[in-house]
Amino acid sequence: MPILTLSWTVPLIGALLLLLVGNADGRRDNLVRWIALGVSLLTGVVTLILWAAFDGASADFQFVERHEWIPAFGIEYFVGVDGISLLLVVLTGFLTPIALLSSWGSVKKKVKEFSIFILALEAAMVGVFISLDLFLFYMFWDAMLIPMYFLIGIWGYDRRVYAAIKFMLYTMAGSVLMLVAILGLAYLHNVSTGSYSFDIEKLSTLEIGPQTQMWFFLAFTLAFAIKVPLFPFHTWLPDAHVQAPTAGSVILAGVLLKMGTYGLLRFSFPLFPIAATYFAPALALLAVIGIVYGALVAMVQPDMKKLVAYSSVSHLGFVVLGICAMNAQGVQGAVYQMLAHGVSTGGLFLIVGMLSDRRHTRLISAFGGLKAPMPRLTAAFLIITLASIGLPGLNGFVGEFLIMVGAFRWYPQMVVVAGLGVILSAVYMLWMFQRVFFGDVVHEENAGLADLQPREWAAVLPLLAAALVMGIFPTLFLRPTEASVNRLVQRVQVSQTLRAGNVDVP
Repeated sequence: MPILTLSWTVPLIGALLLLLVGNADGRRDNLVRWIALGVSLLTGVVTLILWAAFDGASADFQFVERHEWIPAFGIEYFVGVDGISLLLVVLTGFLTPIALLSSWGSVKKKVKEFSIFILALEAAMVGVFISLDLFLFYMFWDAMLIPMYFLIGIWGYDRRVYAAIKFMLYTMAGSVLMLVAILGLAYLHNVSTGSYSFDIEKLSTLEIGPQTQMWFFLAFTLAFAIKVPLFPFHTWLPDAHVQAPTAGSVILAGVLLKMGTYGLLRFSFPLFPIAATYFAPALALLAVIGIVYGALVAMVQPDMKKLVAYSSVSHLGFVVLGICAMNAQGVQGAVYQMLAHGVSTGGLFLIVGMLSDRRHTRLISAFGGLKAPMPRLTAAFLIITLASIGLPGLNGFVGEFLIMVGAFRWYPQMVVVAGLGVILSAVYMLWMFQRVFFGDVVHEENAGLADLQPREWAAVLPLLAAALVMGIFPTLFLRPTEASVNRLVQRVQVSQTLRAGNVDVP
């Protein structure tokens, strides 16, 4: 059974089916919501079947499907997953139903179109993680921009059009350079072998000179750095998060940002190991600056959503630092932290969205004393907050610990500075939590706020459970990635040794 094809065609077919639903009214809108939720849950089940059938002891790509697509240019429909991409596919299937649930009460206009874009976005995100042909990867990479552009631009807040255009311009700028590099790699393969190919396994064996690797590495890495986003390419992110609807923020933080770090692991480092060695310290320095900068800027934000957005800049800096270390602990910690960040930051945006729907404001000063009228929401927010700051026993701790161990083996000075980000994250998150939920109720509107409703529980409980399970049983998530990470690290290190030789890299 072509299960990988199912993993992205099920949501795409669901989106197409929704086109058949008639004109909007209250009854039709509810039907659309249930269909979209059912399709996303079915996709989630498909990803769990993938996980259950995956052989964690093997480092090879599994569930591989390969078919000729455009033979004249060596373009194939070539998909597969290893331990690095598997759990990101599962994360996508896990977060999409939660995003749809979060929109149930807040999205009231164009519900059909909103649901179609969410499902189309899920299809493209899964496609990015399973593509082993660079042309196919690029198709999914750019296709993902279209639904997110409309989700922000139509269902966002006051400055939604500005944020949507900024998101599109930033990401497209990097994508164009990556496309040029992809075509360049296919051309080099043709020069070397007499045929074009976009197969990443074939391209990884190409003999590429150090100078050429530099340019290719920069073209790929710029596209991925913008998507992470890495300092100083991060300025599109706070606007996109603040203006996006809650569902858009959950998916943007939970999955889309991971495409940048995934791209570094899947393409930049394995394909261009000499250039990666040369640029890794500079890339890590930008990551460390982003860790501290994001934390300091988050600390002074009056808007809860913008605070959480800047926390993403800080937390994903740790992921990039672990990748740059390119040892088993650093890379495995980076993969784990991608999952942990998707759960905890997705949860933060979800609950901030619930508060915003009730009070129609996200200003921290507009709240205070919410633990009295909303004890259950307060408890849920506390658990997600502690997960975000890396409390031992919750998901955020494992990834950061492994990253810092791996990075310390590679570049101890970087870890000393990055450690400030851990301290600062506790400061700004706990300070926000204290101002929003403790103290006296100074605004009358807050005294009568409703606590978590059944539908909201359905969205929050899976995130709380995931944060606890990932923190207490990390080997469930580390074991499937171990073989693939070890192979990746070994390939990069061996390639660096064999290809670099005594060449003086400029």
